[in-house]
Amino acid sequence: MSPFIVLILGIALLLVLIIQFKLNTFVSLIVTSILVALGLGMNPAAIATSIKNGIGSSLGELAIVFGFGAMIGRLVSDSGGSYRIAKTLISAFGKKRLQLAIVIASFIIGMSLFFEVGLVLLTPIVFAVALEAEVPFLYLGLSMAAALSATQGFLPPQPAPTAVSTALGANTGMVLLLGIIVAIPCVIIAGPVFTRIMQRLQPDVFVIKKELPAFGEVKEYKLNETPSFGLAALTSLFPVIFMAISTIYTMTVLHGVKPVHPHGFASIMIMLGDPVIAMVISLLFAIWSMGFHRSRTMKQISGTIEDAIKSIAMLLMVIGGGAAFKQVLIDGGVGKAVQQLMAHSSLSPLLLGWLIAVILRVALGSATVAGMTAAGLVVPLMHAAGADPALMALAIGAGSLAASHVNDAGFWMFSEYFDLSVKQTLSIWTVLETIISVVGLLMVLLLNIVLH
Repeated sequence: MSPFIVLILGIALLLVLIIQFKLNTFVSLIVTSILVALGLGMNPAAIATSIKNGIGSSLGELAIVFGFGAMIGRLVSDSGGSYRIAKTLISAFGKKRLQLAIVIASFIIGMSLFFEVGLVLLTPIVFAVALEAEVPFLYLGLSMAAALSATQGFLPPQPAPTAVSTALGANTGMVLLLGIIVAIPCVIIAGPVFTRIMQRLQPDVFVIKKELPAFGEVKEYKLNETPSFGLAALTSLFPVIFMAISTIYTMTVLHGVKPVHPHGFASIMIMLGDPVIAMVISLLFAIWSMGFHRSRTMKQISGTIEDAIKSIAMLLMVIGGGAAFKQVLIDGGVGKAVQQLMAHSSLSPLLLGWLIAVILRVALGSATVAGMTAAGLVVPLMHAAGADPALMALAIGAGSLAASHVNDAGFWMFSEYFDLSVKQTLSIWTVLETIISVVGLLMVLLLNIVLH
């Protein structure tokens, strides 16, 4: 049977198990992964290993990043820090310009943070802002998600655009410069504009919620009993600061190339920029700034930390299940089938790069895997057609963001954090990602006309 038919049947089965039979999402993902692996003709003895490798590769880093990120967010929230940040942003920008404030903040933070980390750190703050401003969380949350996603796809030093730029031999600085030009209209259209459209089409989703399952209830506070805005913002952004300093050091002093065996000061700077190390140090700072400094006991601090872990336990399992599904598709040969499908096409190289990345994204789930695989495929085409490597990197970046669905960790994160059903997530998140992808492609093609 064709790998594409197996993939379509697998996705259909997954949706039926979750939506129709209301089976737990993690269980549904694992059951579907096993059946799809058999359908793809994988050796039955290797299926369990493939699933374990998928879960392990995904959760190895994310367990600490998510876990510690949730702890930091809960510590800031429980001390009243999120409330203080919310009040300050509302008074500074006013209710009418809150979306703009969230877009700017998310765009800046997204340049130095992984999408997952940015979502973990920003969601409790944006939720607190929405609650205090008495607007639906989705009204601000979609702009946050659009900004984080666009920076992930287009802007080095994010891992995917950096890796794709390197694979294509593109100048990273040029990719960053052009990437900002491409990303800005993507964020505006997929954020504030798309939000207005969805408010008309699905008003029932835009309701004011007093709590989110992933974060628990946001308590009411007296402003004079909360930490200062500076300390609350510093605690929330501590990981961002570490990663930003490390990134700037790498881009300037090390000229954008991390040494294989760094030593001395370089090794310390690279260590501090690693999300795992940055999160560990940031949590220790949060325990002091939002705990001991606020005269909270160790028992109270530990209670907050335990609540944070409980709130994200199922989310971590679901992300692991999504990664298992992705790994089975890769090991079962779906990626190679896409390569063979597009090998002899006569489309414009930029359009072809985007299209290959879209197909790989839909088939495999991971934006990074889709981008890297597409880059490897288009190098000969790019050289033969004389295409601009920087624009090709951005076209692939745009394609790698398209149509996020059930085999993508980001899909399940959005669903859990925004407390949406699978059906609602498909109609909102999947469409939002596709808008960024299409607008990104149009911007790349426009830049190609202007620059050449």
